[in-house]
Amino acid sequence: MENTEKIYKFSDYVAKIKSELKKDVVGQQDIIDNVIIAIIAGGNVLLEGVPGVGKTRLVRSLGQVLSLPFSRIQFTPDLMPSDVTGTNVVEKDDNGKLNTVFRRGPIFANLVLADEINRATPKTQSAMLEVMQEHKVTIANKTYKLAEPFFVLATENPIEQDGTYPLPEAQMDRFMFKLVMKFPEVQELMDIVNMTQITMDETANAVIDGNTILEMRALASGVPVLDDVLLYATNLVANTHPERETAVSSAKKYVKYGASPRAAQALITSAKVRALINGNYNVSYEDIDALARPVLRHRIKINYNAVNEHLTVDDVIGLLIKETRRSK
Repeated sequence: MENTEKIYKFSDYVAKIKSELKKDVVGQQDIIDNVIIAIIAGGNVLLEGVPGVGKTRLVRSLGQVLSLPFSRIQFTPDLMPSDVTGTNVVEKDDNGKLNTVFRRGPIFANLVLADEINRATPKTQSAMLEVMQEHKVTIANKTYKLAEPFFVLATENPIEQDGTYPLPEAQMDRFMFKLVMKFPEVQELMDIVNMTQITMDETANAVIDGNTILEMRALASGVPVLDDVLLYATNLVANTHPERETAVSSAKKYVKYGASPRAAQALITSAKVRALINGNYNVSYEDIDALARPVLRHRIKINYNAVNEHLTVDDVIGLLIKETRRSK
């Protein structure tokens, strides 16, 4: 009975978060759903989308709804690691004595928007991604922990490639999800224009706080996963590797490189959260299938056969799901 109440409360909180976000963000329901899942699960999101589709507004509105500090880092080729993490500066106190003081960078926030992360040099990207992984910053042998919950939404513009530094596969792997933000439909575009004519500010109200997010994360971590479902999820990730003798035919035909073990971890962790959002206290095959594309699309590389047949990464993942389902 206690679990039932907790599950109801969990899904009720998420419903309220979505309701408030609708005040500021038009459409993009799949994006909102998956961003909420990632925040609760403790993962980070790589968001691909053209400029002006509401990426910044989404994160800023999330900050208001979750009562969490928000910061935005605009990545440029001349951005240095210290511009992200912070640095030691020498200051004079009231007595005229010189002291070394650590000035925190914009990464010290609960919600961080890393805008156009592929515009920064690999050195700065690495510093950013290290903080994402470790949740701490080390400067001059001194470590500073970031406040929890900590969430990074990094954006990439799929159109402009000149003057960019594409993230290596090993660094892309650190993102729980890769989401693709599509251009809004005409009716949605009209709603966006009407909304911004009234005010450019976010109007969403706070629903929960950081401590509640951490409690929800703890509840999700305890969601049971049946052995058959776990086997299906791990088989799906294993089937992205064409070099395996037992790999499915679509992997051998269309995949160049497969996903890492992090993909299986992300799939199960996020599926637990999705299960609770839908009012269930166990992970289903449907949860795995629904999250396979966000988890896998940046972790596998398709080959020329797929390109020649005009198949996207998502198309190939769909084929992998079908074949894995048949073989279970």
